[in-house]
Amino acid sequence: MNRSVIIAIVIAIAAVGWILSGQFEEPKTEASEPMVEATASDQQDIAKALQSKKHDPIQVEVQMSSAQSRSEPVVVRGVTEAIRIVELKAETPGRVTEIMVERGQRVKEGDLLVKFALKDRMAQLAEAEALVRQRQIEYDAAKSLNKKGFSAKTTLAGTKALLDSALAQAESVRISLEDLKIRAPFDGIIEERHAEIGDYIKDGNLVATIVDENPVLIVGQVSELDVNKIHVGDNGTAKLITGEIVNGQVRFIGKTADAATRTFRVELLVDNPNLSIRSGVTAETVFETDKVMAHFITPAILTLNDEGVLGVRSVDDQDIVHFHPVNVLADTASGAWVTGLPDQLRLIKVGQEFVKDGEKVIPQTSTAGVEK
Repeated sequence: MNRSVIIAIVIAIAAVGWILSGQFEEPKTEASEPMVEATASDQQDIAKALQSKKHDPIQVEVQMSSAQSRSEPVVVRGVTEAIRIVELKAETPGRVTEIMVERGQRVKEGDLLVKFALKDRMAQLAEAEALVRQRQIEYDAAKSLNKKGFSAKTTLAGTKALLDSALAQAESVRISLEDLKIRAPFDGIIEERHAEIGDYIKDGNLVATIVDENPVLIVGQVSELDVNKIHVGDNGTAKLITGEIVNGQVRFIGKTADAATRTFRVELLVDNPNLSIRSGVTAETVFETDKVMAHFITPAILTLNDEGVLGVRSVDDQDIVHFHPVNVLADTASGAWVTGLPDQLRLIKVGQEFVKDGEKVIPQTSTAGVEK
C-alpha cells in the first residue's frame, strides 16, 4: 500500500478518536461560572422592573373646564364699495352751453350739473301753449252751447279731446326742455365729467358719473361652508386696511354661487356720515353668528391621535383617559376657543402625549384659567 495513503488513514483514525473522546468542549473555569449567574440575575431584575413600570398608572396633571356661550365668528375678506354709482346720460341730443360742476365736487339732489342749448325749443313751447289756449276756448264754447241745448254731446266730446291733445303736446315740449338740463339724482360726488362746453351730446351719451358716498357697502365672498351661518340683519365688524374699524348690518347675501370660486356675495351696510370711507379699500369683516357652547383652552394641550385628528385628552370619574376631537372656533393671543367637548370635563394639562385612550392614570387637579 502506498505510504501516503497509510499516513492519511492513521491521521483520520486519530481525529475520529479525539472527537469521540469529547476533547472539543471548552473547559469550564471557576471565574466564568459566577459571571454567567450574575448576568442572568441582572436580566431578571430588569424584567421585573420593566413589568412593574408597565402596570403602574402614569401620573398626569388635569384641570376642570366648563363650556361657555360663544359666538362662532365668520371672517370674510373683501373691499368697500359705493352703494350707488350712476352714469348720467343725455335723454335728448343737444350742444353743451353750461357746466356747473367739476370732478370731485359734492352736489345735492336736484342740483343743476350741465345745460344744453335751447335752440327752437322755446318757440315750440310758445306754439304748444297757444294751441292749448285755442282749444280751451273752443271747449268752453261747446260746453256753453251744450248746456243750452244748441250743441250735441259728440261735439262737446270732440272739443274736449282736442283740448287734451293740446295739453299733452305742451307738456311734451316742457319735458324736452327739462331734458336739456342734467340734474343730480341724489346727494353725492362727481367722480367723472364727460362733457365740455361746446360738445354735441347725442341722446344716450355719457355726461357725468356721480357716486353716493353715504352709506357705503363692504362686499366680500363667503364660502359655501359658512354662508348659512350668516343672515340678513346680522351685525358685522369690519377692519379697513387704513386702520379704521366700522360696524354695520348684513344687507344682502347672494343666492347663487360664483361658478369659479363656489362662494357667495355678502354685503355689509355701514354708515359713512363724515364721508371718510372710500370705495375700493381692502377690508376684513367679522360676522357674529349663532351662539354655541365652547371651551377656552391653552393651545399647548391640543394633541393628535393615531389617525392624525386634532383634539384633547380628558380623564373621567374612573380616571380613564378619553380622546375628544375638537373644532377651533377662534385663536387668540391668550388661548383658543374649541367646540366638540362635553359641557364639563377634566382636561389633561400635562402628560397628554404619554397616555392613550382607555388607559388608567393618576390625575392631579389644577384650576383652569378663563379668557379675560
